[in-house]
Amino acid sequence: MSFRLFDAPLREPSQFVGFAGNTIDRQSENRADDSVDQALADPTTRLLLMNGGRLYLKLGNSSLDPWFGAADSQPFKISLADGVLLGFSERGPVLAVPAGVDAEQLPETIKAIDYRSVYMQGLIDEEAAGAMAQGAALLAWHASHRFCSKCGTESQMRAGGYKRHCPNCGTEHFPRTDPVAIMLTTTREKCLLGRGRHFAPGMYSALAGFIEPGETIEAAVRRETLEEAGIRLGRVVYHASQPWPFPYSLMIGCFGEPLNEDIQADLNELEDCRWFARDEVRLMLAREHPGNLITPPKGAIAHHLIRAWVDAE
Repeated sequence: MSFRLFDAPLREPSQFVGFAGNTIDRQSENRADDSVDQALADPTTRLLLMNGGRLYLKLGNSSLDPWFGAADSQPFKISLADGVLLGFSERGPVLAVPAGVDAEQLPETIKAIDYRSVYMQGLIDEEAAGAMAQGAALLAWHASHRFCSKCGTESQMRAGGYKRHCPNCGTEHFPRTDPVAIMLTTTREKCLLGRGRHFAPGMYSALAGFIEPGETIEAAVRRETLEEAGIRLGRVVYHASQPWPFPYSLMIGCFGEPLNEDIQADLNELEDCRWFARDEVRLMLAREHPGNLITPPKGAIAHHLIRAWVDAE
């Protein structure tokens, strides 16, 4: 029998999703408690400034620039004590830092745009978008985990932002990533898509749900599909993953094989759920559907799951 373990493309599907262009060298084994201070002493250090789920962007002649130096960041009331070291790019250290000036108070040359719009509208390049996802997730975790969950004492940031230490009981806390299963149930002829109540007009997407403690990815895919659509799954196949900074999730994309076709949608979770034929989905991807139905934008892993199925004829 031939050895086929790595019989796959050199660029796996995860490299083509949104937020996957992060090229920062994290150097996780070298993080020290004074890593942020060391980085700030380097004149090549670049900062991403964030506030309330928004990224600060400089307005240029034809582009938006997300990078700031330590000096030109000062007018925006940055909190260097709460900054995190993302790692090192070819140009030098990279930090994500909370800023304190609200969007309405910024000068005309600076815009504060929410992360989702930055990603969906492609306002920055893939490398910067990946760094934004990393920084946004870390800053969100620190903001919501200031106090020790064991004794309630306010904890202290350590290891350049990759750890919090409780000075009272000594407990160490580490940034969390919430795993989310996102799955496209398919046959050769059709796929299952659902519509959430908060979706954009006409949008249908793959089903998704958080993976629970003690649960495998495959078990979560089967459970969520059964709970939301009443469809039992047989085989489950992993396809790709995507970092998702809303606030700190990892989307794990899979395909599922249906064992029944009669949908019993949970209308508390979904507004609608139904089967779509391949030709109809192709029109949705191309934004040419006669009923103005669409799929998620190109950066979303749901789009890549749907596209991979449509193209797999």
